Amino acid sequence: MLLATGLISCHSEKDEAANDSEQTRLEQARLEQAIHMDTTSLMKVVDTDTIGSRAKLDALTASAWMLVDDSTGMVISAKNAYERRYMASITKMMTALLALEQGQLTDTVEITDDVCIDKNAHVKAGDAFVTGDLIYEMMMSSDNNAAYALAKHVAGDTLAFYDMMNRKARYLDMDNTNFANPNGMPNDNNYSCAADLMKLARYCMRDSAFAAVAGTKEKEILLTDGRKMNCKNVNELLFTYKGCTGIKTGSTLQAGFCLVTSATRDGTTLTLVLLDSRTSDKRFKESATLLDHGFKVMRACK
Repeated sequence: MLLATGLISCHSEKDEAANDSEQTRLEQARLEQAIHMDTTSLMKVVDTDTIGSRAKLDALTASAWMLVDDSTGMVISAKNAYERRYMASITKMMTALLALEQGQLTDTVEITDDVCIDKNAHVKAGDAFVTGDLIYEMMMSSDNNAAYALAKHVAGDTLAFYDMMNRKARYLDMDNTNFANPNGMPNDNNYSCAADLMKLARYCMRDSAFAAVAGTKEKEILLTDGRKMNCKNVNELLFTYKGCTGIKTGSTLQAGFCLVTSATRDGTTLTLVLLDSRTSDKRFKESATLLDHGFKVMRACK
């Protein structure tokens, strides 16, 4: 009997070790894919200036962007991609990622007075949500109070959450990034660049739970008291651009109008980070222009 118990325990430990090893392998592959960017291969295959969109790209108002073929990491187009910029609510990608990774999605998050820093947010003091639903609400509505509530709930206090954000940024080789709040409201110490945000976006979208949130157009969010909140994603490209699968909007006076986008057509997935566009409408139109250009380039490559 003792021998049988010992054998079962030994097999169980081996199974756990094998599972841990597989999870480590998968995570390493995910990390390598997300942070790999190839800036030279595309030039050997096709002259992107001959694709027909050069004049359109030169007319864009955005001050920085990076467009990447997701499967290969090939950079299709970039402008000032390594220069530091304010990132506004693009910050919430990291907040959502950590809440999904570190939080208990069935926990209840109570909205307290100290996290209600935005009087225009949908989430108000006294509300309460299940963590998973609050993540959807934050990403879809770009809710600043929800971001603070999640940060406090996951880490115990917001300062500890900022430390988590910056540790994750270092893990992703985001060398030109620093997080100083969970929502991207104006702060001189909350900054990134298009290339760093590209790493974050590609890493996030390799998490199926994050991708589901980022690509949801509309959702009925339940509060724990039974009330309902109807959420419509503020990313207009989800409704207007064929194949769009996410990801996150952002805007402040300092950051301009920003958008991180992913889209898939005919087996090709593109990821775009666009920062500091002139108006809200232009960020969507300019992102569509860049994505159209990217799909043309990738078709030419094939």
